[in-house]
Amino acid sequence: MMDVAILGAGELGGSIATVLAHRDLVRGIILIDARGQVAAGKALDIMQVAPITRFATRLSGATDISAAAGAGIVVIADQANNEEWQGEAGRLLLTQLSQLAAGALVVCAGAAQAALVEHAAGALRFPPARVFGTAPEALASAVRALLALEVNGSPRDVALALLGRPPGNTVIPWEDVTIGGIAATRMLDEPARRRLASRVAPLWPPGPYALATASVEAISAVVGRSRRTLTAFVAPGAAAAARTRTAALPVRLSMSGVVSVEMPALSTSAQVALETAMQR
Repeated sequence: MMDVAILGAGELGGSIATVLAHRDLVRGIILIDARGQVAAGKALDIMQVAPITRFATRLSGATDISAAAGAGIVVIADQANNEEWQGEAGRLLLTQLSQLAAGALVVCAGAAQAALVEHAAGALRFPPARVFGTAPEALASAVRALLALEVNGSPRDVALALLGRPPGNTVIPWEDVTIGGIAATRMLDEPARRRLASRVAPLWPPGPYALATASVEAISAVVGRSRRTLTAFVAPGAAAAARTRTAALPVRLSMSGVVSVEMPALSTSAQVALETAMQR
């Protein structure tokens, strides 16, 4: 088992640490935040419920990013003021990571971090397969719930992946969506599918707990505890599809990062919409 470093002890970072610890997927979690003892305090709060919820994951807090040096997975979350790492601050953080934890798998958990994935694989030359964003999986989960509500079913019965660039350029591959093993195109007519597709953009950005759960699902796949296909922000170069920007695609994950992109069947209109989203 490995250690995971979470950069940022805001609401998202704390939620990731909590969900990850309760799943007992890794040996240790290091919450890192420069703002005083916030990270150490949250780590202690989570550890105090270990005897009740019965998890063995060790948690600790740190104020210096150098504490991430030995981690196998580094999750970029939000700062103690709940602002996601992004923009110039996010790029500087990635530059530090490239020097301290060059061999780590980098998971960008925030909804606004597609640009960080792109910057890491482009300007900083991180291996494209070893840096990805998990926010699209949180959106996909919300869309599964919408579809289940539409047919009075369960989200567990909905098999669906999203593609493109949320929120404005999100593509639902309806030809590949199933509900209880039945094609969604048989259960939902065209007006219903259009109505549901129009409700996707307002669901972005997902909330902190949804984002946290999506990142933990990805870590579960990385460490071999899950074989799920997940929707993730993937950098150009991490898949065979010709792209010039980061896009949400269904992927398989392992310790080496993005193993493969599982492209669904697409209609002509969906293909054009996806190509538009993936090109600058």
